[in-house]
Amino acid sequence: MGTADSDVEGQARFAALRKGLEALGWSEGRNIRIDVRWAAADDATRIHAAELVALRPDVIVANGTPATTVLQQQTQTVPVVFTMVTDPVGQELVKSLAHPGGNFTGFTNFEFSMGGKWLGMLKEMVPRLERVVVPFHPQTAPYAASFLQPLEVAAASLAVSPRAVAVHDESEIERVLETAARESNCGLIVVPSIFMTAYRDLIISLAARYRVPALYAFRYFATNGGLISYGTDSADIHIRAAAYVDRMLKGTRAADLPVQQPTKFEFVINLKTAKALGIEIPPTLLARADEVIE
Repeated sequence: MGTADSDVEGQARFAALRKGLEALGWSEGRNIRIDVRWAAADDATRIHAAELVALRPDVIVANGTPATTVLQQQTQTVPVVFTMVTDPVGQELVKSLAHPGGNFTGFTNFEFSMGGKWLGMLKEMVPRLERVVVPFHPQTAPYAASFLQPLEVAAASLAVSPRAVAVHDESEIERVLETAARESNCGLIVVPSIFMTAYRDLIISLAARYRVPALYAFRYFATNGGLISYGTDSADIHIRAAAYVDRMLKGTRAADLPVQQPTKFEFVINLKTAKALGIEIPPTLLARADEVIE
C-alpha cells in the first residue's frame, strides 16, 4: 500500500480489495493469507517490496505508481496487480494496455484528457477565473506533463492562463498557495499523486485560508473540505482488482490480462466550502454532481 497505515483513504482502498476477494470466495484464515505493508516514504517502499518478494507470494497487489515501480525492480517473476497507476505504458511497467506482457498488469486511474475537463469544470464554477496554478510532485507524478497538455489546450479556449509548478515538500505547497492568493481571479488544480494524497489536509486548509478555489481529483479531498472533486472511484478500482487476483490464483498469467481503465467516476461539490469562498454554484453544475456536501 502506497500510503501510511494511518491514512484513512489507504485503509478504505485495502478494505475494498478485501471485500472484493471475500465476494469471490477468498477468506483470510480459511483459504488465503494476506500480508500487508504500508509505506508512504521511498526508503520504506523499497524495504517492504523486498520483504514481500522474499515471501514468494502467489500474487502481489501494488497500490500507486511508486510502489509498483519499486516492485518492478524487485521481481520479474511474481505476478503483480497494480492499482491507481496513471501511466503504466509511459513508466514502462507494461508493453501496452491490451497486451501488458511480463508479470505486471492492473488498473489505471485516469485518462490524461481529464486535465482539460478539470479546467472546464473549475471555470464553470468560477466564471471570473483568469489564472490557474497547477502544482505537481515530480517524483510521484512523472506523468504530470500528460495532464498539462490537454489542460493548456482547454485554457486557450477558456481565456485562462495556466501555470504548472513543481513542488517537492510542504513548504513549497504553502508558497504556491500564497502566490495564487496574490494573483487576481486565480484558481488551483492539483495533479493527482501519492504525494498530494499524503498532504491533502494541508492543501485543503491552505486553499481555505488563502481563499483560492480549487479542484481535486479524488472525492476524499472534497469530503475533507475541498471545494470540488472529479475523478475515479478508488474503491471500485480495488474491488475490480480483486477479480484479477482471483484469476491469477487460479492460474491465469498477468501477461494475458489487459490493463483496465476506470469505468466509474465521482463528481463532488462541497457547498459549505463554496459558501465560505463566496461562490454561487451554477444550478447546471449542481444537477450533475453525484454528491453535494452541505
